[in-house]
Amino acid sequence: MFLELIAVIFAGIAAAGVVMLLGKSLGERLPRWLAPVAAGLAMIGVTIASEYGWYSRTASGLPEGLVVAETVENRSFYRPWTYAVPYVDRFAAIDTATMKSHADHPQVHLAEIYFFGRWAAVTKLPVWLDCGTGRRALSAGAAEFSGGLPEGLNWIEPGAGDAILATVCGG
Repeated sequence: MFLELIAVIFAGIAAAGVVMLLGKSLGERLPRWLAPVAAGLAMIGVTIASEYGWYSRTASGLPEGLVVAETVENRSFYRPWTYAVPYVDRFAAIDTATMKSHADHPQVHLAEIYFFGRWAAVTKLPVWLDCGTGRRALSAGAAEFSGGLPEGLNWIEPGAGDAILATVCGG
């Protein structure tokens, strides 16, 4: 966040400097208000570019085995351009490299789901996924892979279009 602020400030200074140099080279024919307007527009442009580029930068930097399962697009009234082109500000990724299958129930998997947010810390949740019945549940405490499934799981059936189950179960 701090580096993005520094980039925005430098973009504003650079744009104002270019307009001022252009004004000097044209013999002071440009209006004086053009430099701060150019600085403001450059700062807004860099901010917008940073917002739209966050997801692709973050997703491309994920380690091997972390697969993006679901993205959440954002639209805001104070950013009217997002209604035309929404941007991704949150996504969930599944760690397929450390995913485990239950010995007695091969269609049941325990996976770590990571939640990434634009201005939020990364959070991790262990989740039981049952590909046979199309349901999932948050893991309660330590995962036991011997015998039956853990007791007290709050299973939900999210439906056929659930991106997390589709990623783990292969569609």
